[in-house]
Amino acid sequence: MAAVTLADIVSGDWSLMLDSTAGGGPGSGLGNVVEGLADVDQCIRIILTTPKGTDPFRPTFGCDLWQYLDLPINIATAHIVREVYEAITTWEPRAIVESVTVTPLLDETSQSGAHLNVVIVWQVNLGGAPAVSNTTLITVPQGG
Repeated sequence: MAAVTLADIVSGDWSLMLDSTAGGGPGSGLGNVVEGLADVDQCIRIILTTPKGTDPFRPTFGCDLWQYLDLPINIATAHIVREVYEAITTWEPRAIVESVTVTPLLDETSQSGAHLNVVIVWQVNLGGAPAVSNTTLITVPQGG
């Protein structure tokens, strides 16, 4: 696959693709970019998966979802929703959060309810016609 050149980028909103957002496995995103809604989605993922205090130049950047690992689901849900709203509102001005839903992940490969499915429905805040998108995180393993 050929790398994307600056001439290939058509959007004002773009960034380098992180491998964690690429579907082709480790290293498959190298040399590619994400543009438009995909760029906003990737930025939201970065914000929500970065613990506060880990960026030395922006100590308040990120989201502290990890703090709610061992809480019961009925208590953790409200805290997770609040953290997601605050983090996106603070660090991603291109997105307006419409809703955050937290549900236990139910599948055969892991202990039922051991992880939480966090779905963020957001609308782009770029001044043109509104476009609604969503970001799904499977994070916050429940500890007990």
